[in-house]
Amino acid sequence: MSQIDFPEQTPEQAAVFQKVRRMMLIAGLTTAVAIAAVLVAIGYRLFTSEGSSGMKDVTATLPKGARIYATAVAGDQLVLMLDVGGATEIRTFDAKTLKPSGKLKFTTEP
Repeated sequence: MSQIDFPEQTPEQAAVFQKVRRMMLIAGLTTAVAIAAVLVAIGYRLFTSEGSSGMKDVTATLPKGARIYATAVAGDQLVLMLDVGGATEIRTFDAKTLKPSGKLKFTTEP
C-alpha cells in the first residue's frame, strides 16, 4: 500500500484549525453545563416534592342529615356533592393535603 503524503499546513490553515478546535471545546463545555443543569433540576424536583409520603387520616365534618351523592376529581381538587335537607351543596378539598378549599350552597328562590 502506498501512503498519501499530506503537505504541511500553512499558517492560515493552522489558525483556522485552532479556531475550530476552540469553538468545538466551547460547544462541548456548553452542552455539558446544560445537561448538568437539567439533571440538577430533575434531582431537585424529585427530592423536594411533597408527594404522597404515606396514608393520611382526615375526618371531614358534614352537616347533620347530609348525604354525599356524587364525588369527582377536578385537577388538584376533590369535589363532593352533598344533599343537605333537600338543598344541594358542593364542597371542595385540596387533593394533596385533604384540607377544605371551598363551599358552594344552592337554594331555591322563595
